[in-house]
Amino acid sequence: MTEVTTDRTAELLKRVRKIEIKTRGLSNQVFAGGYHSAFKGRGMSFSEVRAYQYGDDVRAIDWNVTARLEEPFIKVFEEEREITVMLVVDISPSTVFGTQVNQEGMAQMKQDLIAEICAVLSFSAINNNDKVGTLLFTDRTEKYLAPKKGRNHILRIIRELIDTHPEGQGTDLADVLRHLSNLLKKRSVVFVISDFMNTGPDYADALSILQRKQDVIGLHIYDERETTLPNVGLVRVRDAESGEQVWVDTASKATRQAYAEWFQDHQARTRERFLRAGADFLSINTRESYIQALMNLFIRRAARR
Repeated sequence: MTEVTTDRTAELLKRVRKIEIKTRGLSNQVFAGGYHSAFKGRGMSFSEVRAYQYGDDVRAIDWNVTARLEEPFIKVFEEEREITVMLVVDISPSTVFGTQVNQEGMAQMKQDLIAEICAVLSFSAINNNDKVGTLLFTDRTEKYLAPKKGRNHILRIIRELIDTHPEGQGTDLADVLRHLSNLLKKRSVVFVISDFMNTGPDYADALSILQRKQDVIGLHIYDERETTLPNVGLVRVRDAESGEQVWVDTASKATRQAYAEWFQDHQARTRERFLRAGADFLSINTRESYIQALMNLFIRRAARR
């Protein structure tokens, strides 16, 4: 048993290190400027007081200091540079799916891509001296890591992403978004990363409430095979989250068309929920480069500032 545990730990550390090498380089070389421009500090914090000068805004006068020193002084504020990034990550069974092949000839699961994206965002954040926290969820909150700085904290996030075995089977976005609204006291940038195969109640209201308090970005991760069904005859398929099994005639053109239309509708409705709430939204296919997709998102956000 000890030998098996040791081998498993060594393999886990190897995977964590591999992700770190790849994503830390990307965050340093590609995302550094884009991240900083897209996620500047929000709000103003008190810095110091100084003597009033002609032309200063009288609304900034510090009346306590002015009364004590018997001459006018004003409060000086500076932009808050530090922000908090929260990674809200779906680890439900539907993310353990993939048909694309990576460079090692292995299947690229949605959860693998999610782990890489989280690592890139995390290293970009700590390079900008920001804090990063993580909430892993299914139909419940599976694990919460409070926002912190530092490489060791980021490596722990990566370990949890690739080695947490969820207890839940479904996906309840409404529950996790409501939980976040109560949990986060300071305004944060919240990345909700999921395939949005929601099995719980509609989450539109919970998303709108969270967006009013936080800066929310939805990252929709999907596999190419989820967009269309191949023609492979009569097959028995199982829903990864509900466990329901049904027979599907993939030879039927009508069935394949209905499936493709369902996915397009699912993607469009998910996007609409985020945009209606005032949040950003981005779909990323496991086949495409998430690097360019994220860079385009950063550029759009920076242009709006």
